[in-house]
Amino acid sequence: MNQNNIFLLSILGGVIIFLLNSLGAAPVLFIKKISQKLLDVGLGFAAGIMLGASFTSLIIPGIAYGGVFPTIVGILAGTLLVALTDKFVPHLHFLIGKEGLDSRIRAVWLFLIAIILHNAPEGLVVGIGFGSGKLDAAYALMWAIGIQNIPEGLSVGFSFLSTGKYDKREAFILSTISGLVEIPLAITGALSLSVFKNLVSYAMGFGAGAMIFVISDEIIPETHRIGHEKFASYGLIFGLVVMLLLDTLLG
Repeated sequence: MNQNNIFLLSILGGVIIFLLNSLGAAPVLFIKKISQKLLDVGLGFAAGIMLGASFTSLIIPGIAYGGVFPTIVGILAGTLLVALTDKFVPHLHFLIGKEGLDSRIRAVWLFLIAIILHNAPEGLVVGIGFGSGKLDAAYALMWAIGIQNIPEGLSVGFSFLSTGKYDKREAFILSTISGLVEIPLAITGALSLSVFKNLVSYAMGFGAGAMIFVISDEIIPETHRIGHEKFASYGLIFGLVVMLLLDTLLG
């Protein structure tokens, strides 16, 4: 397969998984008023989706791809980065006004950052799939990650709606932005296979560590803050089950 075909296929793969992420976010455009309890359930659902995806789409494949050590190193690095981000970059109030961030807005912005870190290695893996020249496997991987992106896109949209500071259109746009990183990284993965193949396990662990830290440190405490912890926990379990079903059905 020549380099031009690899380039075009990697663009196709990145665009498809990005569009499926956007498709998942689309329902937030049609949602009318939602109760705070339902928003907490939705945020719990988002946490469950990402908890499951961290293991089924990142940690387990990372270990299979390059071994447990680089995956663990990636997990620790991802955790450290988000912890430092939480400490030193809570100044996103420039984006939302002079009053600063309440706990939920900070949690959701960290969630968006962690989602982007989560999506980055997925885009890289899709690109590597096409770069390897094994097109059947590459297409299967593309659709598996893309379909998984549908509930992830919804989870980000729900998360921003839950703050009460963003309208439906803004929540959709921010959710869509979370998937954009997959396009350039799919191209990068395909065209730089020899270099990035050795880094995939680190990158997968990195995305998983970032996501799990945010779920535990920010999202779960936030959903439990005003008495909806049981319902939020139901949402988390449901999200986890959905992610496990998707992973099993897509193989």
